[in-house]
Amino acid sequence: MGRITSLFVHKVIEQVDASLDKAALLRSVGVDPTAPIDPKVMVSATDYYAYLEAIAARDPQALDLPLRVGASMRLDEYGAMGLAWKAAANLRASWDRAERFAKVLTSVTTYEVREVNLGAWLVLHRDGERRLGLRLSNEASIASLAAISRQVTQAPLQLLEVTFEHAVPGRADLHERHFGCPVRFGAPDDALLVAWNTLQFPNRLSDPGISRFFEAHLAREVEALDDGLSLEQRVRNDVSRAICDGIPTLSETGQRLGMSSRTLQRRLASGGSTYQQLIDEARRQLAERLLAGTAYSLQEVAFLTGFSEQSAFTRAFKRWAGQTPRSFRLSAQT
Repeated sequence: MGRITSLFVHKVIEQVDASLDKAALLRSVGVDPTAPIDPKVMVSATDYYAYLEAIAARDPQALDLPLRVGASMRLDEYGAMGLAWKAAANLRASWDRAERFAKVLTSVTTYEVREVNLGAWLVLHRDGERRLGLRLSNEASIASLAAISRQVTQAPLQLLEVTFEHAVPGRADLHERHFGCPVRFGAPDDALLVAWNTLQFPNRLSDPGISRFFEAHLAREVEALDDGLSLEQRVRNDVSRAICDGIPTLSETGQRLGMSSRTLQRRLASGGSTYQQLIDEARRQLAERLLAGTAYSLQEVAFLTGFSEQSAFTRAFKRWAGQTPRSFRLSAQT
């Protein structure tokens, strides 16, 4: 079962209309209205999305609710993650903390820093049904990332662009006014783009010693978490998300899972698998999903599974599945 920190539940309730029964809404997700806020207390992701949907149906100001929730976020409320963001050398390094350690706050969301010529995108990946609650949560998360990025950097934070996968929710001008940049809906990713000079500007409270301490602390927290997924499945999931940008290295996957490449290799070996085996399995599973469930051409499926040529993809798929990609697609559609 997916989980999300109850911190977000509390931040949402602070922004809802006063006419709503806030205590009842908190209890609906299993949160004690009288208890202090603790980011380590988790709620079910499904319950959290239903909670957002219930509020959206009753709150007269629901359209910009996720933007207001995001703007209200303060790093001091994020526990060790917030301290790690503050102590990082620059905003790019703070984003790296999100990429590596987001699991301490949620099991349904991961982040990817995608570098481009202009700067870098911070991309949000969230598992689950594309329901209203998930859309609202994605908007709040992107708004939160903008808010806490502004809190750490000494540079004026000017976003270059914000994108959302979902369709425009009524009016785009609210979002463009909030973020101060072009906002594109129906895009491939939920993400925000920041220029290189801003990303590399020193953070206000940068401290190498404190940064190393909280990195180690967060790595231990991630290591201790158990989402019911095996390490092998977590590796396959990570590879599937990253593969369209090239086959991720052992080190890159390990970093996103909060462990060194040596630790990852050792743990996989103790379970009787290798990183290369899991890459092949991830590519096969992704290819089968794309062939059975999308209209992508075979050339596009080859690219999305990390192959530069369709012929190489066809040979690999035939080795994995015992049939060609075309035959697999035809049999899946009958």
